Amino acid sequence: MTAQRIYDTVAEDFSLVNDLIIRRLSSDVPMVEKIAQYIIESGGKRLRPLLVLLSARALGHRGDEPLKLAAVIEFLHTATLLHDDVVDTSDLRRGRATANARWGNAPSVLVGDFLYARAFEMMVELRSLDIMDVLSHATAVIAEGEVMQLMNVKNPDLSEDQYMAVIHNKTAMLFEAASHTGALLSGATDLQERGLRDYGKHLGLAFQLVDDVLDYQGDAEAMGKNVGDDLAEGKTTLPLIYAMARSTDDERQLIRSAIRKGGLDDLPRILEIVQRSGAIDDTLARAREQAALANDCLGCLPDSAHKEALVALTELAVARVS
Repeated sequence: MTAQRIYDTVAEDFSLVNDLIIRRLSSDVPMVEKIAQYIIESGGKRLRPLLVLLSARALGHRGDEPLKLAAVIEFLHTATLLHDDVVDTSDLRRGRATANARWGNAPSVLVGDFLYARAFEMMVELRSLDIMDVLSHATAVIAEGEVMQLMNVKNPDLSEDQYMAVIHNKTAMLFEAASHTGALLSGATDLQERGLRDYGKHLGLAFQLVDDVLDYQGDAEAMGKNVGDDLAEGKTTLPLIYAMARSTDDERQLIRSAIRKGGLDDLPRILEIVQRSGAIDDTLARAREQAALANDCLGCLPDSAHKEALVALTELAVARVS
């Protein structure tokens, strides 16, 4: 199943979610609307809202509540992007200038706060304490993940377990919350609720592992960022952890030094070390392992086009690497 066919499964819902997002971005402060619309409309795949829709429809929900929940998830995600780009001093996302590059850090942070607040306003409208519990917890965990990553910038001693904890909190947590709340909204059984919650977690981990591979072999046009951006920011990701474990002492010291100082002076040499060490293949193997675990979680769902789309989504998550 192609990406387009996955989205076609909930095409009408997706269009209505986009309309709802635009309506709920309204503000009496023009700059709030301008920045929020800029980042919302910047061409993202909206995978997390898609997860809400597919999870709810796979369980037979036919009402409009999933549309509002999908918009809530997108607002939470967009708020984290605005804040992330300020923390990372990024100037490019999805191939466009970041909001902080165009308007400055202060407006970006404040509009991120607005989006969090609007998300929680809409969350209250769903009148589900269970959903509020999941999303408020997820928001705290994501913030913790950002702090964990910030604490480990330029730290070449980050372990594999620590790395997995960071990407779970920072990335996989919102995938998990999206599919979990979609289940809660749809009257899922305990088995279905756990299955969809864990599906989102494993999918999110697979997605981030592939993203970290792409930082060492992707291209700027396809990724919306430059190869080596993570290294330039001093981020220790799994390809580097594996490469350091398998390289000569001189190569290991080169990678450690590059992480500590940031920048891309040694990028060509490090790319060669990462490729030769087998780090890319083994990181991809971990991603495929997570994708398989995600699909195993879907046995709790009845057969449907929406379930097929969830299976296809895991396959596409790991197929982004050429």
